[in-house]
Amino acid sequence: MNHGVDRLARVALIWAALLAIVGASAETFRIATYNVENYLDAPTQTRRVKSTESRAKVVESILAMKPDVLALQEIGTASALEELRGSLKTNGLDFPFSERVTGFDTNIHVALLSRFPFAALRPHTNEDFLLDGRRFRVSRGFAEAQIQVGSNYSFTIINAHLKSRRPIPQADQADLRFEEAKILRERIDSLLATNANINLVVLGDFNDSKDTRTIKEIIGRARHKLVDTRPAERNGDLPTPKGPSRDITWTEYYAVEDSYARFDYVLLSPGMAREWVRKETYIATTPNWGVGSDHRPLLATFEVQEK
Repeated sequence: MNHGVDRLARVALIWAALLAIVGASAETFRIATYNVENYLDAPTQTRRVKSTESRAKVVESILAMKPDVLALQEIGTASALEELRGSLKTNGLDFPFSERVTGFDTNIHVALLSRFPFAALRPHTNEDFLLDGRRFRVSRGFAEAQIQVGSNYSFTIINAHLKSRRPIPQADQADLRFEEAKILRERIDSLLATNANINLVVLGDFNDSKDTRTIKEIIGRARHKLVDTRPAERNGDLPTPKGPSRDITWTEYYAVEDSYARFDYVLLSPGMAREWVRKETYIATTPNWGVGSDHRPLLATFEVQEK
């Protein structure tokens, strides 16, 4: 037996194990949110089938980010979700795990796609509230899941799509959105009350800008306040000397006002924020993005390590 070769083999194995440990400690995963604007494969009374060109641009935008977990808003039927998932898989991005949550709105829904298994699913499909003496239901429900990234790391995600800014005769659209935000915040508070260090991501299309009561309600205050990741375009801009940076952060084009605004968010609990990789968090800027949706997707990156 060649003891020298045997010794070198053992040393090589030890170094391989050490490198594996180092690699695991530096490992990251990516979470994206994307309102895919009426991703329907069958028409409804108020919405048309999404065109082939538009669906292809959605797929292109997602592939450019290569997320490990994807939160979707405005997905249609279960078959529409499967069509999108199949197109992504054909192009090399496989999501073995999926969840679609329905709500009062029968046309569009929220969904989750994941490369990692779901440890628990908690769909919120029937939440309601009173407003001016009338009872309303949360339009799209909330998709909540606990996702197991590895043997020693998991996080909880809540995907929400709040009431649009489109006026309706039954009530003020801003009041309805605020009531939905309050219900969402109640769920956030419940999770944080159970475990103040929980890894929690709250994301989606909230249909309101930063200083509105809706967003302030969701973010919260004091020790249960969520962290706003505020993704921006990766265009090389430097922070301004005072105040927040002037990076380009808008996420949605609102045709009624011919305006661009930040309506999409990735918010983190204090526990999850400790694993957040700021430099790898951004707005995807696929060329001709508007062919796919009136929203642009956001991507946030995290380390697979409790801190």
